[in-house]
Amino acid sequence: MPFHPAASNFSVEVAGKTDVGCVRTNNEDSFGYDAGLGVFVLCDGMGGQAAGEVASELSVASVLSYLRQTAGKGEEPVFDPVGEFSEDAHALWGALQAANRTIRDAIAADATRSGMGTTIVAALVRGSNVALAHAGDSRIYLIRDHAVEQLTKDHSLVMEQVRRGLLTLEEAAQSPIQNIITRALGAAETVEPDLSDHELIAGDTLLLCSDGLTRHLSDDQILAIASGASSLEAACDDLIASAKDAGGSDNISCLLVRVK
Repeated sequence: MPFHPAASNFSVEVAGKTDVGCVRTNNEDSFGYDAGLGVFVLCDGMGGQAAGEVASELSVASVLSYLRQTAGKGEEPVFDPVGEFSEDAHALWGALQAANRTIRDAIAADATRSGMGTTIVAALVRGSNVALAHAGDSRIYLIRDHAVEQLTKDHSLVMEQVRRGLLTLEEAAQSPIQNIITRALGAAETVEPDLSDHELIAGDTLLLCSDGLTRHLSDDQILAIASGASSLEAACDDLIASAKDAGGSDNISCLLVRVK
């Protein structure tokens, strides 16, 4: 599906921050964005010998490069996702396939990077529509009218058990296997991200975040902190500080996008 940037009366305000947390010695989270194209990406890498950091950085750079290169050129992806989605969602699908190939190529070129991979959440804002694509347990939330809604579905073993009725949310939060994910970039020759499209209105805020944030803060806490901050930058600072105060057991990253 060709990707054509669309004109819009909307503009966006953006702020992002990442922190190593209180336990880890290196930060395997990465994020990036191109506000002009409306592209926002966040990744949480995994793998030994700093390979997770490599995977997340490669993926963010690859997604941004893919969408910049294909914007307005009408290029078709090699594969096609199943389902009815917007052109922007199709473009994100192609971008994640390209990022997956980039990681697989890096693994093939360096045996020490074997097993590296990364979660990914990506948003493409066009006019009043936002297309989303994700793989793994990083999340995207929508904050609107003093309410928060999780727009993504965790690809993790414990959340699959929750959805099947085998675990409660409370049990999942305490599970020793809560960090086992079922989808990621780099894990196979192709990736099957979830796609979705959502309508936006002025005043909406999107939050892209790694599980280092959501492991320590509930949805209600996230809403209260993000809504009570004086700016998006302050909200990022407050969210990360609160997650660290609650334990900071993992790297913590957040990217906030407000529609104006």
